[in-house]
Amino acid sequence: MDYFVGLILSIAACGTARLAGFDRERGFYPTILCVIATYYVLFAAMGGGGQAVLLESMIATVFMGIAVAGFKGNLWAVVLALAVHALFDLMHHHILRNDGVPGWWPGSCMAFDIVAAVCLGALLLKRALPPRNSGTGRQRLAP
Repeated sequence: MDYFVGLILSIAACGTARLAGFDRERGFYPTILCVIATYYVLFAAMGGGGQAVLLESMIATVFMGIAVAGFKGNLWAVVLALAVHALFDLMHHHILRNDGVPGWWPGSCMAFDIVAAVCLGALLLKRALPPRNSGTGRQRLAP
């Protein structure tokens, strides 16, 4: 069920971003990555673990640094970071102890991360492709 919830939420978030045009802004997906990275810090604070807050903050800082670097440089770094965060979700309980993390969170977050990475990757690929020829000798403009 946790994967399903993450899948539905990510489709809703990325779909809304697409329909509203939020994803036309370069900073949209890096901001999503920053927010995703901070949830484990929030859970650590809720769980009352000082050491967990510190460790989760250090990990979140790495992801936030990649988000900034991707925003300023190449957005493919953000795609990669979202995919790596999905792996982090999968392995989180093996890497460190954070008593505040709900049992359903890693699976839900992993599903969200994967869909967000795919959406941003597809958007970057679409932008990289030359416009299609409409058959009249003129190129169509993207909507």
